[in-house]
Amino acid sequence: MNSIVARRFYRSAAVARHADGFAVELDGRMVKTPAGEALLLSTAGLAAAVADEWNAQPDELRPDTMPVMRLAATAIDRVGPRRSAVVDSALAYAGTDLLCYRVASPADLASLQRAAWQPLLDWARETFGAVLEVTDSIAPLAQPEAAITALRPPLEAMGDIELAAVLTAVDTTGSLVLGLALGSGRIDAEAAFAASQLDETYQMERWGEDEEAMERRRLLRSELDVVERVLALVRDV
Repeated sequence: MNSIVARRFYRSAAVARHADGFAVELDGRMVKTPAGEALLLSTAGLAAAVADEWNAQPDELRPDTMPVMRLAATAIDRVGPRRSAVVDSALAYAGTDLLCYRVASPADLASLQRAAWQPLLDWARETFGAVLEVTDSIAPLAQPEAAITALRPPLEAMGDIELAAVLTAVDTTGSLVLGLALGSGRIDAEAAFAASQLDETYQMERWGEDEEAMERRRLLRSELDVVERVLALVRDV
């Protein structure tokens, strides 16, 4: 995505109530998604957050500073029309879920992983009936089909924007369990980030910080913060 695509062409953005939801209007004209669909949102709070992003734009529009708008448009353009494929994409992470791949040594890192990750796998088992296996081998681990099947209903029960947000969290963390835990409120963005970056944090504490790695971590945390915010706005009815 280009960081600058056009000059600002409107005076102000505002929320407008429509029969099918809440729209964002630029000088009275409804905002549309990149695919040309009406940007109709389920809650006034979510629409207000998008309007705020449009109002905050300088003379040149910067889509990279509009993460709520981007996630909402993704839900409308890419999730709604192909929900089954999106759910399948999320479930594919169960086979390579970060929380299931541990180290045997060093012992202190193994202990940190077990303490941070096992309670979340236990939560997935207790909440969804998904019993995911754990390995300390680098070889791919085939998860039980029953576990993967058990994780499908909570994904299918989500609305399009919730599903888009959770899939963003799954992509960001490399863990379906972390995405579902964040999506359900079991953990917050800070905890999801800490769990997903546990190995990296361990290495940085011993070998020092790397500027490129720190920037990557900043971007990952920002993505999770947006997910948490969007989920809160969608559910604040």
